[in-house]
Amino acid sequence: MKARAFSYARPSTVMEALEAFEGCGEDASYIAGGQSLVPALALRLQAPQLLIDIAHIDALRGVELQGDWLRIGALVRHCEVLSDPLIRQYAPLYSEAAPHVAHPAIRNKGTLGGSLSHADPASEFPAVTLALGAELEIANRQGTRRVAADDFFIDLFQTAIEPGELLVAIHVPVVRPGHRWAFHELARRRGDFALVGCGILAEFADDAVENIRIAFFSVGSTPLRARQVEKSLVGKRLDQAAIAAAQALVGDDLDPPDDEQVPPAMKRHLARVLLGRLLGQIARQGS
Repeated sequence: MKARAFSYARPSTVMEALEAFEGCGEDASYIAGGQSLVPALALRLQAPQLLIDIAHIDALRGVELQGDWLRIGALVRHCEVLSDPLIRQYAPLYSEAAPHVAHPAIRNKGTLGGSLSHADPASEFPAVTLALGAELEIANRQGTRRVAADDFFIDLFQTAIEPGELLVAIHVPVVRPGHRWAFHELARRRGDFALVGCGILAEFADDAVENIRIAFFSVGSTPLRARQVEKSLVGKRLDQAAIAAAQALVGDDLDPPDDEQVPPAMKRHLARVLLGRLLGQIARQGS
């Protein structure tokens, strides 16, 4: 199959993109890297009247430190997430996750904003965004608004972005000296979608957990925080007893859907194994 015929627009500003979308009666799609949209067009799962190419809007690019926040433009590509020194220093969980995202050819084209807007529940970057406690900057004709990652991912492939709105940047609280982090996923082959994955950002005081965010992916219709596990770890030292207790709780936080390839019980088991590994890794960072 091939895509249906469509018109094409190439705006140079965010406002021009928003106006093009509105002028088409909302029968339009934004495109940048196109790693998800192009296959959907080819299969006619999407058939917009207008394709709006936002890849040339300078305001959507760049990585900039702004006080206690790191601003990452929505057009920053996966390969840039992997290599950018500011991301490595101030939002390192993204850098840890980037090598697991698909393959180099996809990382060279795919954008961070595209991954978050698409919101595939098996993708790495949405979960990392949740673990980092980031805020998503969304533009519309009236201006911009910032949505916390906890409120951004609503359901399967559904986010807080309204029709016609455009994700312009991701704002990440910078890591501080007391922070530790870890990321990993379990997949059949490197580059495959994960069977289970997890990103953790923890803040310590006197070697005890002061605050922790644990985000799993590929276990539900959205990335999910393991809130009961988080609560159980606050105020604790990450010794074997605390980690074992957290592993025992993780099944209560997750409700994986039925899957012929990986049953829910197996997903929970893999999540427990992965959580134990990552918490152990974080505990060793304080040695």
